[in-house]
Amino acid sequence: MQEAHPRVRFAPSPTGYLHVGGARTAIFNWLYAKKNNGTFLLRIEDTDKQRSSDEMTQAILDGLTWLGIDWEGEPWSQSAQAERHAQEARRLLEEGKAYYCYLTPEELQQMRADAEAKGEPYWYGRAGLRMPEEERQRREREGYAKTLRFKVPEGETTVEDLVHGTITFEHKEIDDFIVLRSDGSPVYMLSVVVDDHDMGMTHIIRGDDHLSNTPKQVLLYQALGYDVPAFGHVPLILGTDKKRLSKRHGATAVGEYHERGFLPEAVFNYLSLLGFSPGDDREILSRTEMIEAFTPDRLQISSAVFDEQKLLWLNGQYLRMMDAKQLSQALDPFLTKEWKQLDNTYVKDVIGLMSERITTLSEFCDAAAYFVHDPAEYDEKGVRKHWKSPIVDALPELIATLESIEFTDEALESAIRAHAERLDVGAGKVIQPLRLAITGGTASPGMFETMRVLGKETCLRRLRSALKAIPVSDS
Repeated sequence: MQEAHPRVRFAPSPTGYLHVGGARTAIFNWLYAKKNNGTFLLRIEDTDKQRSSDEMTQAILDGLTWLGIDWEGEPWSQSAQAERHAQEARRLLEEGKAYYCYLTPEELQQMRADAEAKGEPYWYGRAGLRMPEEERQRREREGYAKTLRFKVPEGETTVEDLVHGTITFEHKEIDDFIVLRSDGSPVYMLSVVVDDHDMGMTHIIRGDDHLSNTPKQVLLYQALGYDVPAFGHVPLILGTDKKRLSKRHGATAVGEYHERGFLPEAVFNYLSLLGFSPGDDREILSRTEMIEAFTPDRLQISSAVFDEQKLLWLNGQYLRMMDAKQLSQALDPFLTKEWKQLDNTYVKDVIGLMSERITTLSEFCDAAAYFVHDPAEYDEKGVRKHWKSPIVDALPELIATLESIEFTDEALESAIRAHAERLDVGAGKVIQPLRLAITGGTASPGMFETMRVLGKETCLRRLRSALKAIPVSDS
């Protein structure tokens, strides 16, 4: 089902940070609204006062904002509507669609124990409604705590799910459920329905973990005389071991990816494609392209696998699509005080060289450390492999050559290749020992560009130090 101007929402609970599964749900709803000139709203389901916090609420808002997900108006607070929810529950009672249950927690627990002893599943079975009227009245007079339960009608409920297609739920498998607790507070099941009605929701796109709630909520919509929205349930995100995503698979909070230097565009792109196909094999899509491609019938029934290595690859692709100015701005919050004290032109030159060699912004300072510090040690494998005669024997000659030339890419390449020809070896046989001596490792951007950015003084100093420090292998 698709409408010209749908109203959709994302309804997180501020009992934890915005996790990637929730973020993906928000993205799907946001895309659907944007695609169809609809409205995307945000509801904070903060009825669990003991576990909810303003800090978590702000973290959720910050995570959505970082991802570029905007919403209309102020976020809707579910707890602020508690009396409205309770009023609707009492209306169900007045209309004979709900009833008070006076059974004590101990009595309910005994029913569970009895069922377990018989090897049967626990079933409430309208025990409270079957209680003799005299006993009900006695318990009312004596102030027994009571819950309000919804009276599930006979029959079945059929849902045309946007993802799963037609699903039929038999009412005989749905026990009468509580809508008001013994303290008079409304339960989640009821609050969600009343809020979604009052917010004018036309479509509910959410995770598969809510699928079992759907028949109960549809029954409440119908009992309250509300229009029933269209539902779409998206399979959960799994880890690479095909188990439900959790901390053991790495970061699961969106804020952690922000702190680790992922780009919001890359994370948005990656999460958008977890359980959604744009209709072709594209893996990199702009926000505009994703909006254009998004339709519920392209949401997949099978669970999506969250692969952080794939996200790292995608983030690297986005980094390489940025121009020097954009990358410099993005890197600025991740630069240490030491880097910020360096000449801006030098830092920008280093960033230009390193853009192809990092996959997250937070990697930059460590990966490019040799642009700030002379090597304190040298890669052992590299020493054994590359620091050999006759290359090291001719290093003083190469140093003398480098002292006499200008440090441009062209001049450095010409001098080093000429030196290799004199030694009758390939240029790589000279370049790798140079890289090891100048950077301390065996991997770096192009050696000529690296030497040019480091400058003549630094490169010559490091070469002379390496000549003294690195043992020579004759093999």
